[in-house]
Amino acid sequence: LIAVALAFDFMNGFHDGANSISTIVATGALTPKQAVLFAAFFNFAALWVFQLKVAATIGKGTVDPSFVDYYVIFGALVGALAWNIITWYYGIPSSSSHALVGGLVGATVAKAGSGAPIVWEGFGKILAFIIISPLVGVLIGGLLMVLVAWIFRNKSPYQAGKWFKGGQLFAAAAYSLGHGGNDAQKTIGIIWLLMITAGVATKDVATLPSWVIYSCYFAIAWGTYLGGWRIVKTMGTKITKLNAISGSCASMGGAITLGLATLGGIPVSTTHTITGAIMGVGATKRLSAVRWGVTINLIWAWVLTIPISGLLAAGVFFIVKLF
Repeated sequence: LIAVALAFDFMNGFHDGANSISTIVATGALTPKQAVLFAAFFNFAALWVFQLKVAATIGKGTVDPSFVDYYVIFGALVGALAWNIITWYYGIPSSSSHALVGGLVGATVAKAGSGAPIVWEGFGKILAFIIISPLVGVLIGGLLMVLVAWIFRNKSPYQAGKWFKGGQLFAAAAYSLGHGGNDAQKTIGIIWLLMITAGVATKDVATLPSWVIYSCYFAIAWGTYLGGWRIVKTMGTKITKLNAISGSCASMGGAITLGLATLGGIPVSTTHTITGAIMGVGATKRLSAVRWGVTINLIWAWVLTIPISGLLAAGVFFIVKLF
């Protein structure tokens, strides 16, 4: 089960790594190979930046651990993995985070036969931030773009762009830190929950072995390094056209949103935050600069992720129990 959890973590990086590198690849700041190595490094470096607050929310703040067994964990992971693979294949930037949460809730409810084990305080926050995180991304990304436009109002686009060659890398590094800090902790939380169920760990983070933390950060970094190229095109070019300036503002807007959520212990979608930031940056030019048709398709994927991964996980749970 730990191996399956790390496989999910790897797929998370493979699937969502495109969010970290889409802006710097789209603008030509780095080659694809350079970009994935860059993002993977900062994914792993997040290990020393953030506390395990998100892991705690997943491990003990989404469902009641007393209802969880090995079948539930297996169903949750396989349901989330299945949805990730489907959306990766079709190039849809869905949320690995919400697939995992949906899988965990779906498998637990399948076992309990009701919604009794759901911890609504934690799960309610996750549901709320499906809406809040992209809106915050839109706001911060748009405000940063307006601020930059005002600061460089007397410069030509070429002159202003030269300032952002390095700034773009800084913004992408900050985003990759946020991605690693928020998403790796979700798998840490699942393994923590598994170890609580097995009686080899408690709800005290001090009882969680350090190898769990290191292996989860390594798995997501390795997945990011191998990259999800099908999704780079959607994030980097299909929502709006990006340059060095707008790409920097989008990455930094997403990074700030992710950082705040991770510090608050809220599992959010890296996909939602960067999409919101890209939309906010594009909308500052004019509303028609954002391809709203593509955006609406993405929103449908966001809405469907938790219920579909939950149903997949419940199905896997019943099949495993049957055999």
